[in-house]
Amino acid sequence: MRPVAGHVARKRFGQHFLVDASVIAAIVAAIDPREGQVIVEIGPGLAALTAALLERVSRLHAVEIDRDLAARLRRRWAPGRLELHEADALRFDFSSIAADGGAAAPLRLVGNLPYNISSPLLVHLLAFRERVVDQHFMLQKEVVDRIVAAPGGSGFGRLSVLLQACYEVEALFVVPPRAFDPPPAVDSAVLRMTVRREVAGEDTASLQRLLAAGFAQRRKMIRKTLLPWLAGEGVRADDLDPVLRPEDLDVATWIDLARRLREAEGG
Repeated sequence: MRPVAGHVARKRFGQHFLVDASVIAAIVAAIDPREGQVIVEIGPGLAALTAALLERVSRLHAVEIDRDLAARLRRRWAPGRLELHEADALRFDFSSIAADGGAAAPLRLVGNLPYNISSPLLVHLLAFRERVVDQHFMLQKEVVDRIVAAPGGSGFGRLSVLLQACYEVEALFVVPPRAFDPPPAVDSAVLRMTVRREVAGEDTASLQRLLAAGFAQRRKMIRKTLLPWLAGEGVRADDLDPVLRPEDLDVATWIDLARRLREAEGG
């Protein structure tokens, strides 16, 4: 594989570097960064988006796992401009990021996420949403379509419900493969996720357990799958139509079922 700006993209990190200036400008416009906000970029890579963000704000945090790229970033910007956290984003404690002066402050997360870890990373970030205002991520378009899918369609599933229960989600625009080097084999899309403040402090463990059971056999009617499972957990759900399938239940219904499950668990 040929180098990109002197760096060979590493497959194990899912590296596809954004190079289209118009796409970069569109992402920055969507984020609309303001001075004084604590903005955290996940996976800055060759810093195309990083540089554009630093034209709008004087300081930025970044989480980068690739030690070679981290070294390049340190050579380019001093810590006062780019506060670099050399770490695996899947294991990084985002609550450890502080504003100037060491105070906790709301975070705005951005990034061109590696496609091979995007779903588990989005689940990992749920634990920090009390500190987060919003998230703007580039993802595989297929994943974005699933996240914003409406009930009743084949794309509506566990990830749709889990993330829509915690965020207001909006697909902003599609990005073609040619905007990257090396180009991925699929289209990408930019997603805006605004934290739902009224549930930001809620633990999602019961909801995640419920969704795992509910969508395990998604093509079957819930009378054969979800309803027996809920009964076994001591949860009454006789108000649900037993001939529905999991994707037919809207997000509000799943949230209500998770509340009932928490109560049955003594939570």
